[in-house]
Amino acid sequence: MMQTKRPQDSFVIMSELVLPNDTNTLGNLMGGKLMHWMDIAAAISSQKHCNCPVVTVSVDNVSFTQPVKLGNLLTIESKLTRSFNTSMEVYLRVWGEDLSAQYKYLSNEAYMTFVALDPNGRPRVVPELVPETDAEKKMHEGALRRRQLRLILGGKMKTEEAGELRALFFKED
Repeated sequence: MMQTKRPQDSFVIMSELVLPNDTNTLGNLMGGKLMHWMDIAAAISSQKHCNCPVVTVSVDNVSFTQPVKLGNLLTIESKLTRSFNTSMEVYLRVWGEDLSAQYKYLSNEAYMTFVALDPNGRPRVVPELVPETDAEKKMHEGALRRRQLRLILGGKMKTEEAGELRALFFKED
């Protein structure tokens, strides 16, 4: 039997200094660069959970609350919210920080999904994730709905098969 793991076991904090080569002409961190760093942090969280190589299979909505400016410190926090059979959902929070002004702000939040791979590059079973805190339990429960929505949008699930989301698509009698 496979060992269970806690969300905290996959927690990662990754920091980068935003340099001129990372920014656009407005002095803001480029979105593609941010997504690159987010992908790395989330992949590390996933690998800490399953102890094997992983691949990115989906990125949910990435929207910017505030831009991260040239010279600011960027900090990405990531951890698993739920594991399924071979896939894992990772929640990320991105912070910007102006160190000289001592001002820290939330720039972005997102969910990414990864699949664990066996030595032949095929999906493999991952350990169960057992949430501990109330916040972790809420994120864990919501992950099932987010997964169903991803599968519907990706054409891999029919709306009538999405038990958790049926009320959004069908009028119940």
